[in-house]
Amino acid sequence: MGMIKKGLLFVFSIYALITFIIVMLLVFPFAMLAATAGKIRGGNLVYRCCRVWAQLWYYTIGVVHDEIYEHPHDTSRQYIFVANHISYMDIPPIVLAIHQPIRALGKYEMIKVPVFGWIYKAAVILVNRQNATKRAQSVRALKAAIKNNISIIIFPEGTFNETRQPLKSFFDGAFRIAIETQTPIKPLLLVDTLKRLHYRSVFEMTPGQNRVVYLEEVPVKGLTMADLPALKDRVYKIMEAGLKRYNSYPTP
Repeated sequence: MGMIKKGLLFVFSIYALITFIIVMLLVFPFAMLAATAGKIRGGNLVYRCCRVWAQLWYYTIGVVHDEIYEHPHDTSRQYIFVANHISYMDIPPIVLAIHQPIRALGKYEMIKVPVFGWIYKAAVILVNRQNATKRAQSVRALKAAIKNNISIIIFPEGTFNETRQPLKSFFDGAFRIAIETQTPIKPLLLVDTLKRLHYRSVFEMTPGQNRVVYLEEVPVKGLTMADLPALKDRVYKIMEAGLKRYNSYPTP
């Protein structure tokens, strides 16, 4: 990468960071007010505030949101959404692409970020994977959301995929909850977030298209825990094939 290109990326990334903070500060009072409406209604309102934040921020930095539906999607039904995870830019497209009540499973460490962390805490179900008790609490919270007719989204890889493969191996959590609650799985692909912001540096942000791809629904009706490995493998293969079609993963 030439020095001029590096310099332009750095300047644009600083601009994007500044606008991120400004838009977040504008939305923050409304999100905090929305949170006072309670866990269910308030949480739904916080997500609407997050959508406004993402739309405004995209507009200021020249990122274009686009949704591709390879299969029909019914927003009146509940799902456990699963998506690949490869960039800090994975959050805005998820907020924009899911047009129904939703709760995300998010890393506990993110609440330490000033302002953003406060909104993050109000919008997601936090998980601390280092603490078994906290992990169990997170699972109960996710199941409670489903009981209240709210879909959930989980990154089954757990952390960024920094390999040269389309996906890292999946954790069991999303698939276990799907079977226990008999909630179908809806895989999503984030196919441009690595181009918009590479995981190696926060100073490599670029404008451009940021697509979210809806893949085929994976039903779980009648499945038991004995079917968990096969279910996880099926979803993995569907998402892996999709990422290969869009050539959306790091290559040597």
